[in-house]
Amino acid sequence: MTVPPISPPVTERPPEGAPEAADGPGAPRVQDAPSIHRAPAAAPGAGARAAGILRRQRTRESSARTYARSFPIVPARAKGMTIEGTDGRRYLDCLSGAGTLALGHNHPVVLEAVRRTMESGAPLHVLDLATPEKDDFTDALFATLPGNFADRARIHFCGPAGTDAVEAALKLTRTATGRRGVLAFTGAYHGMTAGALAVTGRVSARERVAEGVAEVTRLPYPYPYRCPFGVGGERGAELAATYARRLLDDPVGGVAPPAAMILEAVQGEGGAVPAPDSWLREMRRITAERGIPLIVDEVQTGVGRTGAFWAVEHSGVTPDVMVMSKAIGGSLPLAVIVYDQDYDAWLPGAHTGTFRGNTLAMATGAATLRYVAEEGLADRAATVGARMTARLDGLRHELPVIGDVRGRGLMIGVELVDPEGPVDSCGARPAAPELAVRVRAACLERGLIIELGGRFDATLRLLPPLTITDEQAEAVLDRLTDAIAHASAGGCQDKQGRQA
Repeated sequence: MTVPPISPPVTERPPEGAPEAADGPGAPRVQDAPSIHRAPAAAPGAGARAAGILRRQRTRESSARTYARSFPIVPARAKGMTIEGTDGRRYLDCLSGAGTLALGHNHPVVLEAVRRTMESGAPLHVLDLATPEKDDFTDALFATLPGNFADRARIHFCGPAGTDAVEAALKLTRTATGRRGVLAFTGAYHGMTAGALAVTGRVSARERVAEGVAEVTRLPYPYPYRCPFGVGGERGAELAATYARRLLDDPVGGVAPPAAMILEAVQGEGGAVPAPDSWLREMRRITAERGIPLIVDEVQTGVGRTGAFWAVEHSGVTPDVMVMSKAIGGSLPLAVIVYDQDYDAWLPGAHTGTFRGNTLAMATGAATLRYVAEEGLADRAATVGARMTARLDGLRHELPVIGDVRGRGLMIGVELVDPEGPVDSCGARPAAPELAVRVRAACLERGLIIELGGRFDATLRLLPPLTITDEQAEAVLDRLTDAIAHASAGGCQDKQGRQA
């Protein structure tokens, strides 16, 4: 069913919700909103309806729910970057389904792909049988890959979540190499199933779950603001590479030849931490020289998010396996791995899944991939992201709670700190996770949805759609700036963030 576009209520002036926007970088100018924003008042009776839905969710859904705790809203309609709740309140969505919505909500290209596929009579579920839609999706995907990778590539369709694609990548490299262990990195996030969880860095996600079969060696990931070696900058990245190389070559270092190394070119949940291109090239050299397959997790960084179609393109690195999900499905569930044909050592049925034949997702995915490429949205992400990052970085003197601003393209992190706390050897102050929670709640009050991440959950993460307009980017920054100033001055006592 097509979701109708959001129409503003009839008023004397534009409502103080998200600015109504057409999709795409060439969209006409939209009516900008005031610099201080609050979500518009709820329609009479609508609040009671939303409260009832939220109450039933709390009583019927699992305690593992996450985003519902951070954002106690009930979305009813969405278009572009705008979400409208059942109570009529509007929000600019800077979460985008954790990076899934490359084109924002209900983009015309996606809706047309759904409509066309539904009306064609195509089978919606065929397991792993060949279909015209699958063939077309594979063509569209391979056309975006670096040429030296695409020429030797094989694709495997996984279950519809990125974590299953990570599992597939780990199983594939273990099968091909006959080895067991895996090299992973501090700050990593690769999913919540057993193997993916084992290579994830966050201890709190793993400590209450019995460890699986994975033998994981954790290596330091370059993080200039909180350098694991206490030096930061290029020197910190050089030491991280040296540590990895010497550990692997040490005959009494305790690390057997591993089945793979898995990494993110930009750590997403880890706090929007980009790896230096020189370090990525060194990881590729180290693994290639030692016959270790390199897996790059592009689940969140792919499809233009970082200012290149795939994040590995910034460094010129060609991995052995790429893990893809989120945006490749054009907002519908889809996950694949693409890998060098030399590693295709699986027997039939080695990694299966009932929903790996999602025809609708393949159709919307192909349409999205082509639209991002044809409209130059990766370049657009680089331009707008650099502008947003520069403005946020310029606020550090005005708002000293901003300790670090970083990211790549439209994958931006703002780490909040205690400005009165002691400074470490890299110039970093103590993280301020409680302040970050207050800022998130203050943003929601102002009609802006952002999420937290990073080592201490003190990083504000911005993942707007690639179709964000200049006016929307300014509105996001205005609201975020006001929310940080308000929360750091002692306002907004986290009424939203503490909902059970």
